[in-house]
Amino acid sequence: MPFDIHHLLHIVKRAIRHSRIPVVGHYAGTPFTVLISCILSLRTQDKTTDAASERLFRLAKTPQSMRKLPVTTLQKAIYPVSFYRNKAKSIKKICAILLDCYGGRVPDTIDELVELPGVGRKTANLTVTLGYRKPGICVDTHVHRIVNRWGYVKTKTPNETEMVLRAKLPKKYWIDINEWLVMFGQHICQPVSPLCSQCKLQVDCPRLGVVHSR
Repeated sequence: MPFDIHHLLHIVKRAIRHSRIPVVGHYAGTPFTVLISCILSLRTQDKTTDAASERLFRLAKTPQSMRKLPVTTLQKAIYPVSFYRNKAKSIKKICAILLDCYGGRVPDTIDELVELPGVGRKTANLTVTLGYRKPGICVDTHVHRIVNRWGYVKTKTPNETEMVLRAKLPKKYWIDINEWLVMFGQHICQPVSPLCSQCKLQVDCPRLGVVHSR
């Protein structure tokens, strides 16, 4: 049967309707808070990211106010996120660039965002989609894993997955697919031993690469 991405994503959306949204979504008030919270979230658990973001944004929520904070204060605020020392330095540099080159405004294009220190395509796409509600496809490990398990793509890296999805995923799903599949991946389609017996997609999903499931 033809692959029906509309059908699968409709079921996913229903399956995660009571799940807690990913932590970066809690800080979607401005493009700047999205950008900074996403940087903090890299290689860090949601609970730790949430607490660190709360502490940091109590001190400063704009490039102007955050630039004034010493690096040591930033480090203390965001600890124990992974690579907190490097992230504090990147945040300080980002604030300076935003103020010196963009008038304090976070750029709204992927190409400009990936030029900022510590910003990769995942962070750039999330900033564009959550911060500006502009089309982008944020591919993290959950999105990469799940669309490969479905056989919708056959890729080896998240960046490769993003490019394939840009070519074939209907644009109406671009902004939301990350949030939906992150929640689906955290609670059902987990990396190791996914909960296939509880999944509403078990009839449709080929489960490519799944060795053990529950």
